[in-house]
Amino acid sequence: MNITLLDAQTLGEDLDLSSLEDLGTFNTYATTSYDETLERIKDSDIIITNKVLITADIMAQAPKLKLICIAATGMNNVDLDEAKKRGISVKNVAGYSTQSVVQHTFAMALYLLEKMAYYDRIVKSAEWSNSGIFTDVSRPFGEIANKKWGVIGLGTIGREVAKVATAFGAEVVYYSTSGANLDQEYTHYSLEKLISECDIISIHSPLNEKTLNLLNATNLSLLKENAIILNLGRGGIINEDALAKEIDSKNIYAGTDVISKEPIEVENPLMLVKNQERLLITPHIAWSSIEARIKLLEGIVENIRLFQDKS
Repeated sequence: MNITLLDAQTLGEDLDLSSLEDLGTFNTYATTSYDETLERIKDSDIIITNKVLITADIMAQAPKLKLICIAATGMNNVDLDEAKKRGISVKNVAGYSTQSVVQHTFAMALYLLEKMAYYDRIVKSAEWSNSGIFTDVSRPFGEIANKKWGVIGLGTIGREVAKVATAFGAEVVYYSTSGANLDQEYTHYSLEKLISECDIISIHSPLNEKTLNLLNATNLSLLKENAIILNLGRGGIINEDALAKEIDSKNIYAGTDVISKEPIEVENPLMLVKNQERLLITPHIAWSSIEARIKLLEGIVENIRLFQDKS
């Protein structure tokens, strides 16, 4: 079978792809634009895509295509209805990045909570060297213990974050974005109550019609002084213009690993925030520990092998 990987660069140059080479005639491209997609997959039986769009029009012009492997959990880059109509199997990989995302959540939380941007700067600028004092407590920080941690989206990742937050000594509450997940061991809050009462808030929900612009100018204004809000879900859940204004208008802190349009545009309001020490942005890397990417590759290989065994 002809196997084509369309965006290998998203998996990392350090990942050994030889296991895919053992499954058939393997072609790989670092990146693929929409205009390049059809030419690259027209003779493929199997394609692997992370974020490259596979539309109905592309499928219609790729008659050999039998399997689409998504190198991710989310499947919104493939027209699933069209694939089903054409008898094309679509397989994703679930659960591979849970621990990576949980770890990144706490890395962001601790960075912001302990004012790391400031303390790193004053050491490297020699301000501490010239101070004559063995310590610097000019940016007071607190502990996670005894704080209230609000989880928005208590799915697989959200539950793991809740466990770790509890281990730190936090009181965990949550908001169900679906409105159905209400029988958990933690207390369920309304969104407004969670935003107004929690010291740390982390988002772990998908982007859909219920979560688009879920946090906006109206409810972000409810954040407590010194609150930390983290988006590890999807860009678009937080209104970025409203968040930028809130960071510059009151003493709150924000971290996001996801942006509404990626990579982030230079004119994005978050790039223009005046109080940059209160804002941490990472380039959609929470999912991408080396261990998670190895699990992802193993999941792709397994999906292809199972498909080939049935063919």
